[in-house]
Amino acid sequence: MSFDLVLFGGTGDLAWRKLMPALFQAFRHGSLPKDGRIVGVARDNLSDDQYRELIQSRFNAVEGAKRPSPEEFQKFASMLHYLRMDLSKPDDYARLSELLKQRDAETVVMYVATAPGLFTQVVEQIAAAGLNGARTRIVLEKPLGHDLASNRAINAAVGKVLEEKQVFRIDHYLGKPSVQNLFAMRFGNALFEPIWRREHIANIQITIAEDLGVEKRGAFYDQTGALRDMVQNHALQLLCAIGMEPPINSHADAIRDEKLKVLRALKPWTPETLGLHTVRGQYTAGTAYGERVQGYRDEPGVDRESRTETFVALRTEIANWRWAGVPFYIRTGKRLASRDARIEVNFRPTPHAIFRAPAGSANKFVINLQPKDGLELHMLAQAQDNRRSNGRQDSAAQLAPVQLDLDFDKRFGSERVGAYERLLLDVIDGRLNLFVRSDEQEEAWRWVEPLIDSWANDGGPRPYAAGTWGPSASSAMIARDGFSWGEEQ
Repeated sequence: MSFDLVLFGGTGDLAWRKLMPALFQAFRHGSLPKDGRIVGVARDNLSDDQYRELIQSRFNAVEGAKRPSPEEFQKFASMLHYLRMDLSKPDDYARLSELLKQRDAETVVMYVATAPGLFTQVVEQIAAAGLNGARTRIVLEKPLGHDLASNRAINAAVGKVLEEKQVFRIDHYLGKPSVQNLFAMRFGNALFEPIWRREHIANIQITIAEDLGVEKRGAFYDQTGALRDMVQNHALQLLCAIGMEPPINSHADAIRDEKLKVLRALKPWTPETLGLHTVRGQYTAGTAYGERVQGYRDEPGVDRESRTETFVALRTEIANWRWAGVPFYIRTGKRLASRDARIEVNFRPTPHAIFRAPAGSANKFVINLQPKDGLELHMLAQAQDNRRSNGRQDSAAQLAPVQLDLDFDKRFGSERVGAYERLLLDVIDGRLNLFVRSDEQEEAWRWVEPLIDSWANDGGPRPYAAGTWGPSASSAMIARDGFSWGEEQ
């Protein structure tokens, strides 16, 4: 299959850190169609050879095993081309059109890896140049807007010139092998479905923790915050994967229909729940991995009086028959105690205890997302002791926690496909399963918007020391229900 992949922002950070390495891995694995061309687009005045040299120099920063040998890169580089463009000038889009007509590829992918403010302009100019035909697919990176109104405006502008099936709104979390396993685990096995409901599950916790600060993204992050950067998209997509009903088949719209139902079933916010069930924080100076690190307001590009949150913890419920009364907790933040993304499904205790067990013990199912990738099943088994208490034989056996651990990296090894590699191949093949539909995205924005409005007028985020698990109010929030976060159990 022939394809042209046009990468707007071809010299930008996303291009060389994520997209080019992903495309190379697909090339190395033999999964990238051979009759392909990758065209980097930017304002720099570069020739094809200069662009290839630039990409090769940046591949030096790629971790060892994924770094191409000189011979490998030479073969890959034959696919790389460059076109200088000013995205505000219609004549430059006409030049792009002429370049694409030279091959007349079966599929044309336009990856818009630019500042979000340029999305509408780029898409409109693509259409004006006649490049929005049936063979064209547009990939839009997050964030798509900063609130519901701006998201709707982008979707409306895109919808005027493209069909929904041509638009691939990317959320790289959905491409992670561990996240795809959520769907396989739930809907490919008969084991879980009978117990995946309120009668057996006490609570579900979604944690996306980062140990790093904002790094070089201070100026961007200060206009975004953790709610927009992580909750509105990544965390809510994970919640949908955990909470959705089984789709009628594996087609994209069947899956996305069920995710939309979950978003619509989330309990709406009230003044009371906004106060009790939301916590936002901002990291201050602290210690990370034995080194002193600065606070958020001292990061480059950040306003010294910033009210932007770097931590969010929320409690919500899915108001339907399967999940009524089961709390879902979402937690994400920067400069936390470790890099750890996981989903914990905590089951209810046995209805009648006939064994002695450690206080607070219950079954737990953990879906590890990063850096570890796999499944853990926490159970209770017969303890290996002499069953004596105070010198007397104890009639009630003692239970001890045990764990079944499946490490996907060990099980599948090199067979694993990275997130962007998977998603880019899906775009080329036209598979929409792992991409977000416009009504999903709008519903997610609708749900978080009361938080945005409320936080605009509150006392500001709670401080927490870098290297901790966030403000203590986060633990207090979950403790009101009689539960605790995984690391506190």
